Amino acid sequence: MEKALCNYQKSYELCRQEHNECCERVVINVSGLRFETQVKTLRQFPDTLLGDPQRRIRYFDPLRNEYFFDRNRPSFDAILYYYQSGGRLKRPNSVSLEVFMEELRFYELGDEAMTRFREDEGFIKEEEKPMPTNEFQRQLWLLFEYPESSPPAKVVAIISVLVILISIVVFCLETLPEFRDEQDPTLAIHPHRGNSTHLDEMGNPFHDPFFVVETMCICWFSFELFLRFIVCPSKPGFFKDIMNIIDFVAIIPYFVALGTEFARQRGVAQPAMSLAILRVIRLVRVFRIFKLSRHSKGLQILGQTLKASMRELGLLIFFLFIGVILFSSAVYFAESEDKDTTFTSIPESFWWAVVTMTTVGYGDMYPSTLGGKIVGSLCAIAGVLTISLPVPVIVSNFSYFYHREIESEEQTHYSHVTTCPYLPPSPKTQSVTGKSQEVEDELIDNLCTPLQNDMLDGFCPTDSGIPESTSSPNRKPMVTQV
Repeated sequence: MEKALCNYQKSYELCRQEHNECCERVVINVSGLRFETQVKTLRQFPDTLLGDPQRRIRYFDPLRNEYFFDRNRPSFDAILYYYQSGGRLKRPNSVSLEVFMEELRFYELGDEAMTRFREDEGFIKEEEKPMPTNEFQRQLWLLFEYPESSPPAKVVAIISVLVILISIVVFCLETLPEFRDEQDPTLAIHPHRGNSTHLDEMGNPFHDPFFVVETMCICWFSFELFLRFIVCPSKPGFFKDIMNIIDFVAIIPYFVALGTEFARQRGVAQPAMSLAILRVIRLVRVFRIFKLSRHSKGLQILGQTLKASMRELGLLIFFLFIGVILFSSAVYFAESEDKDTTFTSIPESFWWAVVTMTTVGYGDMYPSTLGGKIVGSLCAIAGVLTISLPVPVIVSNFSYFYHREIESEEQTHYSHVTTCPYLPPSPKTQSVTGKSQEVEDELIDNLCTPLQNDMLDGFCPTDSGIPESTSSPNRKPMVTQV
């Protein structure tokens, strides 16, 4: 019985010792703001600065019995809650993103917590960009793929932008009546327009200045695409990049048109279907404008916004599809009694419903009966509500990506003040003036000798080493004279 009681007391003492050790309170002073928590709270994450006793002991002040950190105070609320909640990290609204991430790095919360926090903040995980192993290929890849890598790369980027702009301008100018070639089957022919003398001179397209400029632009595009393909780190990854696909599609129409011209000069007839295909292929030339997105941050932000808003765009299209079906059917039956109506079928009414719901209103189709006008009014109101619901989310995504890009460009690297570990005081404590304690006492004695007035009451010590305010009860307390 006594042995069992002894074992019980030992177990009780051991449990109480462990309980007291875990429930021991810890005082953390962050720039003058004191926080209290338990040791077991910090032990949940032993790989962090506060969770590892060996790391946090450097900041322990035994005189005050607390840990002192000269860091951002509002951020520590969220960091302490990270320990209390078992890993939930939420940035305070009053703390900027850069400051909070700097605090996370200081308290060493780890890569996993940093990754989850970036995902919660909406950061897209940036994949590691592969680089060629060969040094010469690496330099060429940086030169043509990353304009911000070096000044020569910026020059190459400027040349590419200028060539793209020249190509787009030529594409637009060659459709003017003054420059249109009536022998070109891919262009629409408008009689009694244009300069016939100029057209006669341009019978041979190889003498056309527009064709010469277009050839020079295509030479640059082809050279740039071919060189980047040769030095790229991954050939399959090169074709998976949407920007490279755009570059490839942008030069196809030229070679197709060139082959068509050779066939035309040899007298090979072109069916009507092939002409339609050639016109579509020629229209693809206008997609060269998307090549500017490689060098334009604005277009990149727009692309990121559309990619992040695919769900909202899908909802918008789905809502419009439902509204078009409903209101086109309603206006068809509402206008069925009118003999001169343009709503001859439900599919014919789709155009009117789309135009009305998007608040464009061309006026080519409109209801004339009372029921049709009521349906038209409801269609317009429903269209406004349908479009206005997902749009704020898309605008919010654009604002987020825009401000994130601006902040990354304007981000300035500041050096935070270093939190000094605790050091025990030396035998001769250095004062604020930088002099030893003995020199400071001598300075006070010399100062108090000529200035024995009420302003120094309680400051100057007496011969016994006790300040006069405490040694003499008749002395006046220290006051400030104004």
